[in-house]
Amino acid sequence: MTAAAIGSALPSSRVSVHLVESEAIGIVGVGEATLPHLRRFNENLGIDEADFMTATSATFKLGIEFRDWARRGDAYIHPFGAYGVAVDDVPFHHFWRRLAHEPATGDISTYSLPIVAARAGRFRHPADNAASVNGSYGYAYHIDATRYAPYLRSIAERRGVARTEGKVVAVQHTAHGDISAVRLEGGQCIAGDLFIDCSGFFGVLIEKALQAGYDDWRRWLPCDRAVALPTSHKGSSLPPYTKATALDAGWRWQIPLRHRVGNGYVYCSEFASENAATTTLLGNIEGSPLAEPRHLRFTPGVRRQQWRKNCIAIGLSGGFLEPLESTSIYLIQAAIEQLIERFPMSLSESGEYTAEREDFNRCMQQEFERVRDFLILHYVATERRDSAFWQHIAAVDIPETLAARIDLFRGDGRFDDYQRGLFLTPSWLAVFLGQRIVPERYDMRAANVDRHRLRDRLHMLQQKIAAAANAMPHHSQYLERYCPVAHR
Repeated sequence: MTAAAIGSALPSSRVSVHLVESEAIGIVGVGEATLPHLRRFNENLGIDEADFMTATSATFKLGIEFRDWARRGDAYIHPFGAYGVAVDDVPFHHFWRRLAHEPATGDISTYSLPIVAARAGRFRHPADNAASVNGSYGYAYHIDATRYAPYLRSIAERRGVARTEGKVVAVQHTAHGDISAVRLEGGQCIAGDLFIDCSGFFGVLIEKALQAGYDDWRRWLPCDRAVALPTSHKGSSLPPYTKATALDAGWRWQIPLRHRVGNGYVYCSEFASENAATTTLLGNIEGSPLAEPRHLRFTPGVRRQQWRKNCIAIGLSGGFLEPLESTSIYLIQAAIEQLIERFPMSLSESGEYTAEREDFNRCMQQEFERVRDFLILHYVATERRDSAFWQHIAAVDIPETLAARIDLFRGDGRFDDYQRGLFLTPSWLAVFLGQRIVPERYDMRAANVDRHRLRDRLHMLQQKIAAAANAMPHHSQYLERYCPVAHR
């Protein structure tokens, strides 16, 4: 991703990119659910969507379904779209809250087209008119990450990026402590002015060579292991959403691709062994296994300096947050975009771009912290106490930033919105209401609308959304027309 983006965005007369990677190391390749932001990234590279989807066996994604999080048996979808329509700057959920006690009002999910369509297994590209119901949502993809990487590599090489196959075994430094070159296993040295560390959890440059440090966030997000397993499809259904189901020591994912289903169990090693986690995952899969279970270990947290001296950590080398809300690829994309915006004009001494480096670190720290708070919300907004893991979660002392947001919403349904950050009001609203945090009061301006008229408006909106969803084709049919694949 980084090589393709820099090779496309920056002038080749000023910047040359040399990509060093090893086929022997491979990639993690289990984070296959994405967020709508990836569409912009691909568009900036001039990628044709249908071609990309065919190449990566992709399906469409309208949101994420969460099961058993607040209570066993509960289910809600975090959609890529809004709920209802604001009136005179008063958010829709205040009008819904005013009538929420009336049975005819229904769940707030019935006022979200992407949720209604997802539950019906239907999909269509949104209309260009964002003001219409048919344009009130976005979408993302489920992709095969092991296919996306070589797809981007070919784009990078066509844009002039040089590539060398090999492992980095040593790092050379300047007198000022910057990196001057990397030495490969075969003895070749590759020099450079700026080095980007995409070595994953290894942190070969940012940590082993430059010792940037790492903040461990397990006190808030205790899951530190995962076991992943691809399976065949059971039946012909391709739901246009990711599934995340809470279990006794963490949660499991289901990601539908064209050729297989991605499955995994993210868990806390303090409350489940590797064998127990594997047994739990195998007991919950729906299709036939296509490979042996793969085990991953990680420490949730963030690098203290994601840009240190003349090295920038992007991806897992910069930090890791569990894939509960499909944020890993987004955080890669955010770091790439932040770097391109601040790319130094001069690269002779790292001290010459201190301001750019400090601003990059501040912005990426903020990105990670705000995603962290959103993930923590899923765990602490629960009534579950049915296992040692959930009893442990109940005692977690959450960050003040999150506590303030919960208190504000619980009181009168308001949000302290911020300009920079991934998750905006509809996302927070989905988790709050989906996990039974309902505001005690609503905005008094919502009472300006006559109750009978408001009831009629809500009913008409429900009908309009239901009709729009029913008019969409089934997801699998839409895929066959839009991006057919020759072989499954």
